Amino acid sequence: MTGDKAELDVRGLLCPLPVLKAAKRLKSLAAGDLLTVRASDPAAVIDFPHYCNETGNELVSQEKAGDELIFVIRKTHGK
Repeated sequence: MTGDKAELDVRGLLCPLPVLKAAKRLKSLAAGDLLTVRASDPAAVIDFPHYCNETGNELVSQEKAGDELIFVIRKTHGK
């Protein structure tokens, strides 16, 4: 695992675009890399945990900072 970090800003986008864009970005990362996603869609608090559960990626953290939702996802496999 490399542990590199990447960021993705999907603020202003609505479901399902934040998760779709995160999934696409994760494909370009190596197993062990972290992706920090900044979102504003209230549905993201449901969508990202569900996405991680379905794909096996690890939701390292999620937090709310004002109107911004911040998710940190660790890619757990090479796919």
